[in-house]
Amino acid sequence: MTFLDPKIWTGMIFDGGWTHSRSGDFPVIEPATGNELGRAGAAGPDDVTAAAARAREAQREWAATPYQERAAPLRRAGRLFEEHAQEIQDWIVRESGGVPGKAGFETHVAAQECYEAAALASQPLGEVLPTAHKRLSLARRVPVGVVGVIAPFNFPLILGIRSVAPALALGNAVVFKPDPRTAVCGGYAVARVFEEAGLPSGLLHVLPGGADAGQAMVSDPNIPVISFTGSTAAGRAVGELAARSLKRAHLELGGNSALVVFDDADLEAAVSAGAWASFFHQGQICMTTGRHIVHEAVAEEYVERLAAKAAALPIGDPATGQVALGPLIDERQRDRVHRLVTDSVAAGARLAAGGTYEGLFYRPTVLAEVPVGAPAYAEEVFGPVAPVTTFATMEEAAALAADSEYGLSLGILTRDVMKGLALADLVPTGIVHINDQTVDDEAVAPFGGMGASGTGSRFGGTGANVDAFTETQWVTMQGDIARYPF
Repeated sequence: MTFLDPKIWTGMIFDGGWTHSRSGDFPVIEPATGNELGRAGAAGPDDVTAAAARAREAQREWAATPYQERAAPLRRAGRLFEEHAQEIQDWIVRESGGVPGKAGFETHVAAQECYEAAALASQPLGEVLPTAHKRLSLARRVPVGVVGVIAPFNFPLILGIRSVAPALALGNAVVFKPDPRTAVCGGYAVARVFEEAGLPSGLLHVLPGGADAGQAMVSDPNIPVISFTGSTAAGRAVGELAARSLKRAHLELGGNSALVVFDDADLEAAVSAGAWASFFHQGQICMTTGRHIVHEAVAEEYVERLAAKAAALPIGDPATGQVALGPLIDERQRDRVHRLVTDSVAAGARLAAGGTYEGLFYRPTVLAEVPVGAPAYAEEVFGPVAPVTTFATMEEAAALAADSEYGLSLGILTRDVMKGLALADLVPTGIVHINDQTVDDEAVAPFGGMGASGTGSRFGGTGANVDAFTETQWVTMQGDIARYPF
């Protein structure tokens, strides 16, 4: 039996062991072919309620466990991601439509997230405070209890494990809802890794489910903190629902990131960076470059080279051929991408490449001379579309880059890095890459955005993870009981 053999998980949810869902099952679909790969357990609100109650009970003992014992299953989890990387990657390719290189990146980062989380367990969590009294005063960080994690389909393994692993390391239990479109590679893979790693039963619950399961998770009184990654529209709904219970919601949302190309940039390298930024994983990344802001002196050549590169990129089933782009996740997403492209052409943009599709395979698309009000420029596309507009001065570039409700990532390409840093100072954004494109992630780096890209919370790195998954508690101690006037 293989690590992710369907006999293990068919129709099941995970609570430390495998149990049948109360709400039946649903098909696991391969976007490239439309074939059914298996049937996953469909978690419903009753499953969430039961999981949250059990997680709360299990968490108390886990929080009191010595840090070495909490770190050990996380180290083993990292090794298991490495040992079973190829099988997990195969599922990422088939279930999410990602190319093998993208799948390899996911398993690599998943392992690193576990190793970093293992080290997090032994970090000092607090500080001694000054006090005006004869006593010891300190602030310590304590686990929040149960963390609810909701992850999307696009990078399903990374975007789940980056919250699951540190939350566990810091003494919490986790109720995890992966996107049902990537239930196996984004959910069951995590469950199997921690099952084999020896994580005590009841601490991790993996519940593939739809919006009703997500709503139940956000509303459940046993889950005080929500870690949500997904669209801005869904994030607003999560934030509103969480606010009714006065619970914390860490929201990592959408983006419409800008790549600014100055006239002194190496144009060949800039075009390569721009293509990767807009076309990698079919543009289905929150950090995808959705706006190419190019100096007017080189814009014509940039568009010509980018269009030629787009036209030459192979597209097809990543499980059977050497391709640069696989399928979009489903028909709904494909139709939205195409509508944004056609509406932008109608608004005055020039179609320089692409703009066509076959099945779920959308050709990498370049739009030139794009009005800033055109839908493909002004909105998050989440597809392989590169809209290009121009600027003449630093001030104009800054104004264009900042003119978005989103604030996730910014790429700046120039030979003058100080000029790049000066531009970065003028654009509100959570991430800046000078002489790189907008798509990047590391387990040790604080990741997140501002504005419509999130609530300012960060995932990654010791400080950000401690802030996300613990509470601050003020403690004082003195030898004798304090005396009072009455």
